[in-house]
Amino acid sequence: MSRPSVSPLHDPLAELAPLVRRTRFAAAEPPTLEEHGSREWLVTNGLGGYASGTVIGALTRRFHGLLVAALPSPLGRMMLLTHLEERLTFRDGARDWLGLHGTTGQLAQADAGRHLEEFRLEAGLPVWRYVVNGAVIEKTLLMPHGQNTVHVTYRLLAGPRRVRLSLRPMVGFRPHEAPVDRSPVDGYTVSARGQRIEVTAEEQQPPLRLVLHAASGGFVFDDQAIRDVRYLVEERRGYDYAGPLWSPGRFRTDLTRGAAVTVMASAEPWDILAAVNPDEARTMERARRARLLGLADPAVRTGVGAELVLAADQFLMTPISRTHDQVRAEAGGGRARSVVAGYHWFTDWGRDTMISLEGLTLCTGRVTEARDILRTFAYHVRDGLIPNMFPEGGQEGLYHTADATLWFFHAIDRYLRRTNDDLLLRELLPTLRRIVAAHREGTRFGIGVDPADGLLRQGADGYQLTWMDAKVDGWVVTPRRGKAVEINALWYNAVRLLASWLRSSGDEAEANTLEAHAAHVRASFNARFWNPEAGHLFDVIDGEAGADAACRPNQLFAMSLRHPVLDSQHWDDVLEAVRRDLLTPVGLRSLSPAHPDYKRQYFGDLRTRDAAYHQGTVWSWLIGPFVDAWLARHPDDRAGARRFIEPCLAHLDEGCIGSVSEIFDAEPPYAPRGCIAQAWGVAEWLRVWARTAD
Repeated sequence: MSRPSVSPLHDPLAELAPLVRRTRFAAAEPPTLEEHGSREWLVTNGLGGYASGTVIGALTRRFHGLLVAALPSPLGRMMLLTHLEERLTFRDGARDWLGLHGTTGQLAQADAGRHLEEFRLEAGLPVWRYVVNGAVIEKTLLMPHGQNTVHVTYRLLAGPRRVRLSLRPMVGFRPHEAPVDRSPVDGYTVSARGQRIEVTAEEQQPPLRLVLHAASGGFVFDDQAIRDVRYLVEERRGYDYAGPLWSPGRFRTDLTRGAAVTVMASAEPWDILAAVNPDEARTMERARRARLLGLADPAVRTGVGAELVLAADQFLMTPISRTHDQVRAEAGGGRARSVVAGYHWFTDWGRDTMISLEGLTLCTGRVTEARDILRTFAYHVRDGLIPNMFPEGGQEGLYHTADATLWFFHAIDRYLRRTNDDLLLRELLPTLRRIVAAHREGTRFGIGVDPADGLLRQGADGYQLTWMDAKVDGWVVTPRRGKAVEINALWYNAVRLLASWLRSSGDEAEANTLEAHAAHVRASFNARFWNPEAGHLFDVIDGEAGADAACRPNQLFAMSLRHPVLDSQHWDDVLEAVRRDLLTPVGLRSLSPAHPDYKRQYFGDLRTRDAAYHQGTVWSWLIGPFVDAWLARHPDDRAGARRFIEPCLAHLDEGCIGSVSEIFDAEPPYAPRGCIAQAWGVAEWLRVWARTAD
């Protein structure tokens, strides 16, 4: 595995995007499913749609496909095109496949990558290089921004002057998170006109449109079903893992040197597909990526920082399924914007969005999008809470969270410090006042201030309200009901922030009232949360079983936020406890190994995994608050702080290449787990990389 290298991109934009991350495979030892099946790639379209798969081409997840389209409510994201079977025919009559292909009603998963010589990301876009019977063939993939469209392009670089290429689209229409056996193998309607194909399954779904861009060729109707595609990762995770795919036929064309062949697949109307040809789309997408790097903080315009800037772009999206948001935002002169919390299965989550906002939008110079995200969530405030998450294909959010709304204040503060946008502050102040009032009076799910000590308590039967939110079969693994340490650190920070904003707007009386409340919170916090026997903070007080003395990363927020609630005399002890028990090369453990509930590995079926999710499992995003806490205590030690993020970067060559996994096993080798690309992991690694730059 190689580190990022600088090499030209062979176009006028090369000076802004010279980023190539390579993985080479020896011809004598082709990549195997067992060894390389966990290495994946991801391309997104700014709508929540995506294309994704394994580097070697095997289908191992229900989410692997070439076109997962983001569609209006109530559809949400739909798997449309799963795979292209690629067959080569040479002049001597020899035949072979580039990758995955059907045999006797199954897919030959095990040898999918046998001709793969190299996989690389060029400015974040995937490129495969194959050598088959002396022919060197390169395949590239992109999704035009803002479209439910994918382009898969083939070029013959060396070897014979001409090779016949047959491309069989394999489709499996279903919601992208649905079990794989939901894909139908009949009931499709297919129509064709020249090199244009249209496949329809149900009236309420848009058709899949396929078109071949090539100098010559056509489509041969030859429908075929593969009834037993087996998805290895789904099997290991305890889900249904076998299901069918169907194909209407195949495109046939010739690959010649110097000419590209592209298959476009789309859920968009034909006129949109015809507006931009594949060469233009490639130039436009590369120009867009170059502009992204030009907007970013100078500290992250090159090298690893630039890779993370492009990875950050994958999570910013227009919530196309929520038409009300779009109409309302445009009427107010903006755009509906949000953040996909993680690929493949997360939608937009309030907590993840607010934690990620600085890294994804402010470090990348996308301040207009930051403003639009804040306005989008402000509209959805109900009873003093922003949504915890929006269900797939839904118009309204779910509100079962005690911390997302408090992170909203943190995100607004980071935005205002970067932009001085007084207009947005004035727009949001009435909402922020109502939020704090609702928390002081008490709101949903038992969230409210205890008048005795001013601290914020939360909890309701059957709900998991903090970020440690695993629940399976009615079992809330870490309920943390009572007064949680990070909830109160965030509450203190929010009250102090609102007081300062009110004072700047001329409301001295309300500002004074809030500052008095904040002083009460701070005194109570330091009197009640410090655990002298353990030498660190309690994780929860006034809980169902009293005080919880577990050593968890949540205590870091008492010193890492803009307004730290913890007395500085305890900072060294907290930092040392977290460094000693929780710090790893890829993030922080969620629980100390000394705790009896500690789990070393996140693996197995859903119940087994959720039992480990916040009981030791390492979280990538937590390196951010650790670095913040370190710099709060050692403000001039940027070099020392950078040493905590540098080991993480080796992960960019594993998991989802060029991105950051959600979680990792708690012990070496710290195998990546969970979502292959997580917004707050990318955001926090990018943010602290920029913050610790020379």
